[in-house]
Amino acid sequence: MGKRLRSGFTTGSCAAAAAKAAVLALMEGISPEDIDIPFPDGSRKNFKVHSCISMEGAATASVIKDAGDDPDVTNGAEIIATASSGRKRQASGNCVLLGNIRLCRGPGVGQVTKPGLAIPVGEPAINPVPRQMICQAVREVAGSEKLTVVISVVGGEELATKTLNHRLGIIGGLSILGTTGIVRAISADAWTATIKASLDVAREAGLSEVVLSTGRTSEKGVQQLLSLPEEAYVMMGDYLQFSLYEAAQRGFSTVHLAGMWAKIMKAALRIPQTHVRHGALEVADGARLLASLGATGGLLEKFAQANTAREMYSHIEEAGRHDLTQAVCRKAREYCHEVTGVTVHVYLVNHKAEVITHV
Repeated sequence: MGKRLRSGFTTGSCAAAAAKAAVLALMEGISPEDIDIPFPDGSRKNFKVHSCISMEGAATASVIKDAGDDPDVTNGAEIIATASSGRKRQASGNCVLLGNIRLCRGPGVGQVTKPGLAIPVGEPAINPVPRQMICQAVREVAGSEKLTVVISVVGGEELATKTLNHRLGIIGGLSILGTTGIVRAISADAWTATIKASLDVAREAGLSEVVLSTGRTSEKGVQQLLSLPEEAYVMMGDYLQFSLYEAAQRGFSTVHLAGMWAKIMKAALRIPQTHVRHGALEVADGARLLASLGATGGLLEKFAQANTAREMYSHIEEAGRHDLTQAVCRKAREYCHEVTGVTVHVYLVNHKAEVITHV
């Protein structure tokens, strides 16, 4: 039995902890080594304060994000909060007034520029629950005192290039995220939230077509064929059925699905979650599918003895049986159409980001 994976904290809860530490330093002259804050579920969690500096009329504190065993691009990032008395004016679009607290974005935190997200256009990309957590934590020290709190992330602008923020219209840095304050290791939450947000942005942009791709290579391949704006492209990863369903719910009239062979084959086999953890492609299932689509004799024997979907595809190529490739794509399209009820086009992309077949 594998070891239990360790959960961690969201950027939102780290920002709230840093904010409370900064306000404590500002108002009481205390530089805490650790800080505890309330969470949305009513519990309290303790954070180690990485740094805390007081200046005249302001104080800055930081927390290092620990995402637990989740492979998060922000794991290890330094989340900084600077607190100052009063509501100091900042550049337009950098702040939002939340009761007695003016909450602002500093370096490394993005700004929302496209509609369809949980935060209105023009505001700092600090999501609703993190906003609540920051305000609740700060008010434990400050009460109704008027304060300005600026949230920053060291290297946040560079880290944001490793996310899909630019496509969602979040510029200048990261989003401060989280709905519970906790990061569950290998959680689907971050992926599915990004898929939903991407689809919302596409819908708000007035698009009727959307492109679901399993990865950057397949997306790059299909971009060379389709003349659609950036907002149309949604990275769905392994969440096939989820993404198809969410696209249908938002009323898109056409769905384009782009993927590499193993993923398209899984779609043809009606496997709703295409990660190997959830939907291992059994060679026998693949061989049966290909037999039902016209594979016979020695080719079928090769399929039965293959170790991977990629090996199966190499046998199809060697035999020149491109009819089988097309038939698998049509089967995938049938499944996608059943889930969405709308027009679906399927694109098979190779490792060179070239579209081999589309139906």
